[in-house]
Amino acid sequence: MITIDNKNYILDKYYNEHDKPTDIAKELNVHPSYITKIIKNDTRYIKEKEYRAEISRENRKIAKRDWIRNKRQSESDKQLYEFVKQQHIESSKELSYSSEMSDLAFIKWNSSAYHRNSKGNLVIDRKLKVVSDIPKSINMNIKIPTQKYKKKYCYSI
Repeated sequence: MITIDNKNYILDKYYNEHDKPTDIAKELNVHPSYITKIIKNDTRYIKEKEYRAEISRENRKIAKRDWIRNKRQSESDKQLYEFVKQQHIESSKELSYSSEMSDLAFIKWNSSAYHRNSKGNLVIDRKLKVVSDIPKSINMNIKIPTQKYKKKYCYSI
């Protein structure tokens, strides 16, 4: 049965070293309810139970705080990843356009090389030497809507 040495050992492990009854039971090769029965008979049991409950509450607060912090961080990481992914997709689209550029787009990028003639068309400056696939003139009598403003279109080059 139980000896005084075993009883003192159990009480010491539980109250001084704060071991769990299941751990003490495994060590002594007895049932945990046997350990609990011995512990409950001691006068320090209620104080120890309150102490352990307070420690559990504090540990739960810390664990909850860490969980919330990690969740927020992972959501932030997901948003950043999605933003970078979207930028990558847009950049890929811009870089994968066909090698042909419309005449109007070319003129917009090189507007200093063109001037308007008497008919209102854009014509390349004669002083410039250019290759054959560069547009020499473009008919600007075609209206190209660039911006919608209160149901009216504003036109630019």
